[in-house]
Amino acid sequence: MNVSQTTFHTALLDPSQAVPGGLSDGLGQPAGSRFSVYRNNVAVSLTEALELSFPAIAKLLGEQNFKGLSGIFLRQHPPETPIMMQYGAAFPDFLAGIEQLSHIGYLPDVARLEQAVRVSYHSADATPIDPEDLQALAPDALASARFDLAPSVRLVRSSWPIHQIWAYNLEDGAPKPTGGAQDVLIHRPEFDPEVIPISPGTADFIAAMMRGEMLADANESAQAAHDTFDLSQALGLLLSAQAITHITTGDD
Repeated sequence: MNVSQTTFHTALLDPSQAVPGGLSDGLGQPAGSRFSVYRNNVAVSLTEALELSFPAIAKLLGEQNFKGLSGIFLRQHPPETPIMMQYGAAFPDFLAGIEQLSHIGYLPDVARLEQAVRVSYHSADATPIDPEDLQALAPDALASARFDLAPSVRLVRSSWPIHQIWAYNLEDGAPKPTGGAQDVLIHRPEFDPEVIPISPGTADFIAAMMRGEMLADANESAQAAHDTFDLSQALGLLLSAQAITHITTGDD
């Protein structure tokens, strides 16, 4: 093969490009149709990988539209690693930049939700704390507590009803979306991620704990912004989700 990697890579990902000169098959003949078949197989495989990662987006757009966008995405964001589970990380921002899709404002956030589910699925395992460890803390220690959360924990916040849209397109019998902003917690207590809509106050609290804030400060800011915020419910959710893996207090 007497072709630069750049030329080969560009032609491989763009069907409008001619077959690079200098390529030959196993018999020493010009690659021609063999390269075209290989290029098509690569495009099909990457499109299928993207569809597996973003099934709700694929359903919302329809098969032909999704395949067309996948081809554009492939040329703008080629794989950076042979690990296929990482392909498509830029897809939500890519969708946000497509002017023709601007009338479907929720699309990028639904894609961010699906990306978060995928990342959660492939995240490292972690051992959760025993709930009694939290219950045993003295009030002062609890107030100063900081949490390490499991690698699988993800928080997605949106001004759209992204959980309703996601569920409506993927789950049998899910109700039709009714509108309104939604915040979503993703965690993986066992083998598959669980996707849970949560209140804005709970989302504020969890976001603060993910930033490393003390529990007292996170609780105070969440209550100041949302008078219905319930700390015990938020802590109960994190414990039931097996999301807390370590507690650091002011004495540690």
